[in-house]
Amino acid sequence: MQPRNMSMSGVVDLAAVKAAGEARQKAEEARAKGAGRQGAAGGPAPSSPVIEVDEADFEQAVLQRSAGVPVVIDFWAEWCEPCKQLGPLLERLAREYAGRFLLAKVDVDRNQLLFQQFGVQGIPAVFAVVAGQALPLFQGAAPEQQVRQVLDQLIQVAEERFGIVGAPVAGDEEAPAEPAVPEDPALAAAHAALDAGDLDGAVRAYRNVLADKPADTEARLGLAQAELLQRVQGLDAARVRKEAADDPADVHAQLRAADLDLVGGHVEDAFGRLVETVRRTVGEDREAARVRLLELFEVVGPDDPRVVAARGALARVLF
Repeated sequence: MQPRNMSMSGVVDLAAVKAAGEARQKAEEARAKGAGRQGAAGGPAPSSPVIEVDEADFEQAVLQRSAGVPVVIDFWAEWCEPCKQLGPLLERLAREYAGRFLLAKVDVDRNQLLFQQFGVQGIPAVFAVVAGQALPLFQGAAPEQQVRQVLDQLIQVAEERFGIVGAPVAGDEEAPAEPAVPEDPALAAAHAALDAGDLDGAVRAYRNVLADKPADTEARLGLAQAELLQRVQGLDAARVRKEAADDPADVHAQLRAADLDLVGGHVEDAFGRLVETVRRTVGEDREAARVRLLELFEVVGPDDPRVVAARGALARVLF
């Protein structure tokens, strides 16, 4: 699980490994060729701002093109429900941004090598490649406002650091931008509170949204994340882990350790710890562990393979 803060911290350090002068020169050459210009890969500009990419053409389609335009990579799968929320949003923004970035979609089921090389922990996962340098942007479905913020920061860094400004997509120069769908003000306020670190305010705001819209997936995800961050705030990680290891029967120690596991990205460890706690407890302790596990499922996403596996394990110990 990655935090909702989708800042671009670290991008300059990653990109600095590339020779800025070389990337800038390539970008200038690409821009100078006008509407019929050649892309950074040496081939024609793409006819669409959205391309499907596989392992065979990744170097040409992504790495080489990234010298002339920021490339955003969307790791997705057909079975992934959050992917079905994020994917269309990214595609719409790619058309709206009109060539300022290129969206490359990678089906993880068909491209396991790329999935592993990028160290993807769960999907949807979004990375960028600028001047040949890869960097993570965010993981999981995210609201449009935050996605736009990340894209704007990416484009700004690409231009200021390397002079990479992208190019109009061939045949798309006159295409009108699709109107943006306004975000629910109450949901936007909840997101803003979470991003500002006001966890109490975020929890209240998300609960208010859910009171009116109980099925709002985005609000449920935001609430689960806010409550998780609220629980781990101020915890001494070393002490929590020692208490959990010293007394496996201490259910509350196991709950705290599982929260820290998830925040630290150790998803399977968090799930396994709670499944085992459910297995060896009864009554209120068992229910507390079961409920916490379901809450963590919300944070990761119901269609994540790790959640699917943990649900099966939970069912086996319960029944």
